[in-house]
Amino acid sequence: MQPDNTPFRLGFVTGATPDKWAARWRERHRRPLELVPVEETDQARVLAEDAVDMCLVRLPVTGDDLHVVRLYDEQPVVVVADEHVVTAVDEVTLADLADEQLVTDPDLVPGWAATSTVERLDWPAMTPREAVEVAASGAGVAILPLSVARLLHRKDAAHRPVVDLAPTTVALAWKRDRDDDWTQEMVGIARGRTSRSSRR
Repeated sequence: MQPDNTPFRLGFVTGATPDKWAARWRERHRRPLELVPVEETDQARVLAEDAVDMCLVRLPVTGDDLHVVRLYDEQPVVVVADEHVVTAVDEVTLADLADEQLVTDPDLVPGWAATSTVERLDWPAMTPREAVEVAASGAGVAILPLSVARLLHRKDAAHRPVVDLAPTTVALAWKRDRDDDWTQEMVGIARGRTSRSSRR
């Protein structure tokens, strides 16, 4: 690959952990790597606007002009106040949460509308951190990917797996017109290819 002194910008959504890949990149290349935190609601926008070269996204991500490489799945969990009844069990189902106020976006929780038995309050849109704060207060519950719940953990909150929810998927995404040797190098690092292994 040709030398390049401009930073390669890798975006990552909350909960994704690119540090290991960044270390491998820096071991192999002199080209600077810039890690750019991205809110999940902004992941499609930063790609469309070329604010990053690639992004660790949480599927689905919109955009017909994107390459997407799935990396790993995550278990969804419910975040509750530390004295909530849910903390007495090791795992829950959606039905166990049917009478709870969901503070995160119900459209992101398949089956919630059909399961819930209470009228949802008019909650404003929240970042994951805000949703965890509200859940910790006891006013409602939040359903988030496990890595996000771990990252935002508080002493006054707890989380449990929601076993009948499909996993969420973390993937690498980039625009087709930005597909070059550098993006493929990052794909290889994320997939565990060594510096000596073939891209094929």
